[in-house]
Amino acid sequence: MKIKAYIIIFGLLTFSWSCQEETKPIDISSEDYHQMVDKVTEVMVHDIFSPPVASRIYVYPNIAAYETLNQNSKSYKSLANQLNGLKDITPEKVNINKNLRLAALIAYLNVAKELVFSKEKITSYRDSLYAIWETNNLAEYNNAKGYGLAISEQIINWMQDDQYAETRTMPDYNIYTDDPSQWEPTPPAYMKGIEPHWNKLRPFVLDSASQFKPVPHPKFSLQEDSEFYKELMEVYNITNAIRKKGDDCEEIEIARFWDCNPFVSVNKGHFMFAEKKITPGAHWIGICKIACQQTNADFEKTVYAYTKTSIAIADAFISCWDEKYRSNLIRPETLINKYIDTEWTPILQTPPFPEYTSGHSVVSGASSEVLTEIFSDNFVFDDTTELPYGLPMRSFKSFRLAAKEAATSRLYGSIHYRAAIDVGLEQGIKLGYLVNNNLSFLK
Repeated sequence: MKIKAYIIIFGLLTFSWSCQEETKPIDISSEDYHQMVDKVTEVMVHDIFSPPVASRIYVYPNIAAYETLNQNSKSYKSLANQLNGLKDITPEKVNINKNLRLAALIAYLNVAKELVFSKEKITSYRDSLYAIWETNNLAEYNNAKGYGLAISEQIINWMQDDQYAETRTMPDYNIYTDDPSQWEPTPPAYMKGIEPHWNKLRPFVLDSASQFKPVPHPKFSLQEDSEFYKELMEVYNITNAIRKKGDDCEEIEIARFWDCNPFVSVNKGHFMFAEKKITPGAHWIGICKIACQQTNADFEKTVYAYTKTSIAIADAFISCWDEKYRSNLIRPETLINKYIDTEWTPILQTPPFPEYTSGHSVVSGASSEVLTEIFSDNFVFDDTTELPYGLPMRSFKSFRLAAKEAATSRLYGSIHYRAAIDVGLEQGIKLGYLVNNNLSFLK
């Protein structure tokens, strides 16, 4: 009997030791975070979110992940009491040995699923990861999950006070006006103005949507010697000159590379459908990913880079949209078709909102300044962001040069006057300076 008892005890101990050997810490890398951001981008493209709304979908999950990582970090500071309206974060009291990287991923997904239409896509992706983590180390997973959800719920509560929900019930932009300078819907879909109340959202770092109110655009005039008319004719003449070069010329390649218009309507016979693309903010999020991977940034720096970049992008849209619906400037396409050439069409499809200032210019200026501060000036990189959408890679010697090309692309695309591009880029650069100087991330 004693021999049998020893055998049973030995067997139980052997089973216990083997279980302990199979239970390993859950290893989370920066690539896991990149994949998560890519998944959210994929869902946003599927749901066809407008550029301003897409910026909101990026920023809150990144902040949730950042705050989950950095409540007691030796290297990074919490953004509580730095971002508008974000008060002290109260960490959940869980085991001190929690896996913060894992908790950050859980926090990111918990916020992201609240921001998209296709919640089931995020939930399915989340559940597949949960199943893997549970299998690998149930105790570590549960501990991290409790912490990540606790932090992310506080971010969600803060997020819900940003006035986004209130703007969903506000009236559409009124296109009925006798003012010839005012924006009108453009072909082929003649869509209504997108997000006319975006300036009412709570900004993140800006003291108000109008903090960097740009100088007025050149006074509207169809007199041939006026500055405005000269800019209008510049768009017309450049487009005609580009078309003579052919579809494979560099100007058209640049225009298409930076198009990032999620509202492109394609006509096939009697049918019209949307050609799905990323937004300008998503393009710069993609550049952030490239910089992180190229420098082998660790998990913590990767989350920091995404968070800071997405904050700059979000405030850039609030700042730009504030001016767009203040000036309500008419697009070149409308004026050229009315007064110059009824057969003329732009290189790119005109986006459905007023012209001044250029959203690409503002977002690119802000993003490039933030990324330059994180990764240094003269950062040489190959931009492969558009490869999934059938566009070739372009190479840049710095983020600032990429931003300048992105801004200029709007002239090559025939959808902006020069003032909107130049002033918009300056507007974005000022915003990037503000984010760099007013937010303290590093200890």
